Amino acid sequence: MSLQSVPATPNNFAVWFNYAMGTSPALRKTIDILIGNKRKFDSAINHELYVTYVNPQSNAGTAAGDFPEQLQGVISTARQFLAAAISDNRTQIEALGEVSSQVETTSDPRSIIEKLVTELSKATTRASTLEANFAETSHELDKIRDSLKLAEQRSNTDALTGLANRRSLDEFFRSALIATMETGEPLSTLMIDIDHFKKFNDSFGHQVGDQVLRLVAKVMLDSVRDVDHAARYGGEELIAVLPGTDLAACAAIAERIRRRISEARLTRRATGEEISSVTVSIGVAQFRMAESAEAMIERCDRALYQAKQSGRNRTVTEKDIDGDVAAA
Repeated sequence: MSLQSVPATPNNFAVWFNYAMGTSPALRKTIDILIGNKRKFDSAINHELYVTYVNPQSNAGTAAGDFPEQLQGVISTARQFLAAAISDNRTQIEALGEVSSQVETTSDPRSIIEKLVTELSKATTRASTLEANFAETSHELDKIRDSLKLAEQRSNTDALTGLANRRSLDEFFRSALIATMETGEPLSTLMIDIDHFKKFNDSFGHQVGDQVLRLVAKVMLDSVRDVDHAARYGGEELIAVLPGTDLAACAAIAERIRRRISEARLTRRATGEEISSVTVSIGVAQFRMAESAEAMIERCDRALYQAKQSGRNRTVTEKDIDGDVAAA
């Protein structure tokens, strides 16, 4: 840990203890790759190693511990229901005990039967009330769960395009890079920039510009798999991360996206006027073992720059970058 400048925190110590003991071959392989490629063990990498190989439940546990006030209220109510039920049960047990003690001392069983019927009736009523209360509580919990799920989706989604946002992209990248180093499978990215996007806003207004963005986002989303991650990178730039996909396959997907967008036709909703065709430029790059996500995106961005410099409406991979651009 000292040689790699890893802070001596409990979580980091747990990671490196498991590494030293060899309890996780996958962890050892990943760290060895990182060391071999002189990758810095920053806070993001250290955290991802911990939650991936040492304590996968830690992320979920952190979220679960941060209960909203509404959830705390439901839990408090449920505890009150249980406390009341326990108290009532104790009272009923005592009452049944008294009835039991009278069995041997009375000659008239009718009074005993009446008391038993009364206590059983009370028990039935209490059980029905408790069941109704917990059914209502369960309904409230379902509503809270749905609200939390929706809030989580919104926090990870770009409102305009429906794609993942930068926050979600960063989280996906961290886990995808770790998984790629562990398995050795390829990982590629494609970055899309809408050609002459400013022209759409200037000529037709921002609503048409938004319409163009949504069109490109939909085509990209429809063209990738469920395991891939499509996101809005910023402005008119979109990005997709494709696990298990090499450079050639990613370039083929990028080219299919480019063609579908160029063949699409948009009309202005207010007037029905046909808008000039939309084209995009795309850069493609493949992950190099133990590099950072930023390094791969930077190569992808250089390929995208080359595509725009070469006339736009084309796909360029990192292999296609000429010497001057690659050195820039």
